[in-house]
Amino acid sequence: MYLRYINRSEAARLLAEALQPYAGRSDVLILGLPRGGVPVAYEVAQTLKAPLDLMLVRKLGVPGHEELAMGAIATGSIRVLNAEVIERLGISDAEIERVAAREQQELQRRDRVYRGHRPPPDMEGRCVILVDDGLATGATMRSAIAAVRRQKPARLVVAVPVAPLHTVARLREEADEVVCPATPEPFFSIGRWYEDFDPVTDEDVRVLVEQAWREQPKQAEA
Repeated sequence: MYLRYINRSEAARLLAEALQPYAGRSDVLILGLPRGGVPVAYEVAQTLKAPLDLMLVRKLGVPGHEELAMGAIATGSIRVLNAEVIERLGISDAEIERVAAREQQELQRRDRVYRGHRPPPDMEGRCVILVDDGLATGATMRSAIAAVRRQKPARLVVAVPVAPLHTVARLREEADEVVCPATPEPFFSIGRWYEDFDPVTDEDVRVLVEQAWREQPKQAEA
């Protein structure tokens, strides 16, 4: 029987413990998936003494059932589609394009709000750890993995506090390592495994990443 996390802070502490082999390494880069993954990634980065940045990804929700993912898009014109969902529900190419265009606009808006004029990080040859607050189907994370792979990292790690076992198994085929302390079944939803799962706002994300970016020169000097 899996116990629920109190909140994202507790989940981050336990996730950071599982990631201790990566602590203090100069090649590590933590990438948080906004919005909910950023508070977790921030605390993980603090514990591991690693720089924090963002990986912008948007789920492509099924029209009329937006909570169900038919795919996802990520920065760099990356798109991953769930062929099984699309075929089962008979979703047309035109519907996919409409949803993708809308989510692309949101992706660009978030990039402006969160990053401003700051350039994206250099990932080539680094150990990149992708962090979210949990996974359900894994569609958004698969898009994030595809986007990072294009940047030629030396190692790509997915780290999340909770996810269903079948999602973890699938992601292990695409990432070099998946770190996930809890894999409860039946899963139902990410929020079920948190006592406090309040929404994370754009302002929450902006404040955390700006704070991390101010602190990173100090970490480099330490």
